[in-house]
Amino acid sequence: MSKSTPASAARKAASAAAAYHAYEATTRGIRIRVEPRYMEDQSSPEDSHFVWSYAVEINNDGTETVQLKSRMWRITDALGRTEEVRGAGVVGQTPVIEPGKSFHYTSGCPLKTPQGIMVGSYQMSDEAGKLFDVAIPAFSLDSPYTRRSMN
Repeated sequence: MSKSTPASAARKAASAAAAYHAYEATTRGIRIRVEPRYMEDQSSPEDSHFVWSYAVEINNDGTETVQLKSRMWRITDALGRTEEVRGAGVVGQTPVIEPGKSFHYTSGCPLKTPQGIMVGSYQMSDEAGKLFDVAIPAFSLDSPYTRRSMN
């Protein structure tokens, strides 16, 4: 059984407050919105294991149908260690998104530090099959264990 302490309550409150910040970017009428959330229940700070989920909404505000073909993520932890992740589609899918429609998915990211940042891009194809890149906005992975400093 775990005890609730003022410090753990403050971390939970900070986690909840930080959980609702969304980041957006638009490229060629494709709007990407990302909302990261620190996953307290899946993290183990004493073992340097911190986990975030991130919900992604891909909106086609343009005039033609597009298909998401691949993704590229650059993930950097608080010590500056960077990992690039590339792959086909997202969560096993290569969605076709018509004008005025959207596609949503949720994924996750573990780090060995209590803070990090993610940024990336999706490769899309238009109706003619021409490929183009869509920016995924940089977003912060913050946990209640992040040490803050005044600059």
